[in-house]
Amino acid sequence: MRIGFAGLGTMGGGMCRRLAEAGFEVAVFDLDTAAAGRAAEQPGITAVTRPEELAAPVVVTMLPDGAAVRAVAERLLPAMAPGSVLADTGSSDPGDTRELRELAAGFGVHVVDAPVSGSPAAARGGELTLMAAGDPGPLDLAEPALTALGRVYRVGPSGAGHALKALNNLLSSISLAATAEVLLAGRAFGLEPAVMLEVVNASTGRNHASETKFPAHVLTGGFDSGFALRLMLKDLRIADRLLDDAGGRSDLGRACRAIWEQARAELSQDADNVEVVRWLEAAAGRELRA
Repeated sequence: MRIGFAGLGTMGGGMCRRLAEAGFEVAVFDLDTAAAGRAAEQPGITAVTRPEELAAPVVVTMLPDGAAVRAVAERLLPAMAPGSVLADTGSSDPGDTRELRELAAGFGVHVVDAPVSGSPAAARGGELTLMAAGDPGPLDLAEPALTALGRVYRVGPSGAGHALKALNNLLSSISLAATAEVLLAGRAFGLEPAVMLEVVNASTGRNHASETKFPAHVLTGGFDSGFALRLMLKDLRIADRLLDDAGGRSDLGRACRAIWEQARAELSQDADNVEVVRWLEAAAGRELRA
């Protein structure tokens, strides 16, 4: 099957290569023509210069937000055959997804949202988690391509995948901030962060941040998780609106967003998401690295 793929950033670059390895003929597009050229060095991948040239039974997007997806879709949809599927695997606002679905329906094209969770290495290795949402028929058509990228969970109707992705990232951010606060408090008491993590990860406080992000990206001083802080903040803002709509208590969610908002204002424009820990270190007046 021919697959169109738009967006060759940190995640998309690995995802399109994974699809080619799985046997798909992949046409790729990115505003960064150099990135498209690098991707096309792999057998099975062809770079195109216009979104319209991506037209295929399934087109996958891995773009920064719903506005970027819409910009590509407005040029792409007229070129897609009725019955084709546009699968948005990035993080978009669920409302944008539903509006895009209505736009695509006018061309007889289906839209599914299948945002991913995982690292750039997981993208390259086909080990992502995909939160797929939409009508069963279009999901069936897209599933061979999505399955090549990782484990697919069907989570509900249009927009449900993007809602779950934002909520997942909120929970991930809360864990990152809470782990940082705990480690900084222990550091002030004289405990070594590596020792604390070893014990926490053998105890009930363990989480993805304590098991992966701090050992691999914080204590090393790399701050290089591969996910931009500005993109995480975008997801936190989406999650905040979902919390408002739910009408319940959202104290932790609001506090977490406030931390990311302040860090975003004070860190560099291209800061990695885990650099929020660097910002928390500065506020505490101590570092976690030896």
